[in-house]
Amino acid sequence: MTITAHIIGTPKPQPRVKAFSRGGHAGVYTPKTADEWKSAIADQMRKHANTAIDGAVRVTMCFYMQRPKSHFRTGKYAHILKDTAPKHHTSKPDGDNLAKGVMDALTDIQVWIDDSQVVYLGITKFWEESEPGMSLVITTENE
Repeated sequence: MTITAHIIGTPKPQPRVKAFSRGGHAGVYTPKTADEWKSAIADQMRKHANTAIDGAVRVTMCFYMQRPKSHFRTGKYAHILKDTAPKHHTSKPDGDNLAKGVMDALTDIQVWIDDSQVVYLGITKFWEESEPGMSLVITTENE
């Protein structure tokens, strides 16, 4: 079985758990910075919810990050990329943190039983001129 999707939205990394101390009690929490992105994934993958794929899974994710204005020319040519504008997104957020948020969202809606089933994970990050998002391919290993 193969599932393919293009998720529209601004990719956000899975935030790290934060620790705190209040009134002599310690606790931990996960910041909500990626909630909107994870909701977009869940909404756009809803037709595959409760699939609960069992067994080994291969996942390929290609993230498209919104280009900053500094990649474009100025004035009447502001819609044209500079010749020096990079193709690949080589700055933060890290690809593995982006992937973790996606895999957690897919686990939450039960596309698979657990993200520990992922035996291959391919990640690429590119700059995008128009709409940020992600292309996703999930393949069961028995194909």
